[in-house]
Amino acid sequence: MKSGDSTTIDVPEGSGVSKAKTHVVVAPGQDKSRMKKGVAIIDFVLRLGAIIAALAAAATMGTSDQSLPFFTQFFQFEASYDDLPTFEFFLIAMSIVSGYLVLSLPFSIVAIVRPHAAGPRIFLLIMDTVALTLTTSAAAAAAAIVYLAHNGNSSSNWLAICNQFGDFCQSVSGAVVAAFVTAVVFVFLILLSALALRRH
Repeated sequence: MKSGDSTTIDVPEGSGVSKAKTHVVVAPGQDKSRMKKGVAIIDFVLRLGAIIAALAAAATMGTSDQSLPFFTQFFQFEASYDDLPTFEFFLIAMSIVSGYLVLSLPFSIVAIVRPHAAGPRIFLLIMDTVALTLTTSAAAAAAAIVYLAHNGNSSSNWLAICNQFGDFCQSVSGAVVAAFVTAVVFVFLILLSALALRRH
């Protein structure tokens, strides 16, 4: 039955009620609109969660720093994120992703107000895919360095430093985990956008 169709109900004779015809208008488009609006609301909430995770990843990496005294307090060994270009790339990438997520909120709100509008949803789908790629590449690269920091590599004479710089390793590991959480949220955001466009 299509939107706007009507159903005629006949009341049989002898039922004590005069014969009448009742027209019932069925509007399935309203249910479809509510579904799209619900998807848009979930999208907005997930974006807020992604913002928190991305900012946590960037902030944790940007503040990862630990110094170890050696003989005197004036001569120290230090480990910091800016000692490795991979961690610098991670910080820049997650900062860009955080900024994009904040700027995407108005488009997500438009999708709530106008659930049938395809333009904002297509824009978010494309940009979310780009942001997912950037987040995944930064997280994967940083994860490789974190693995070496924990376990080392005898073939390349890379020493495990986490036994000495435990706080530093804990910070960068937490940043990588937060980045992967952001990536997972992006996957759900892309699936929601695809679902909304499929039912458009």
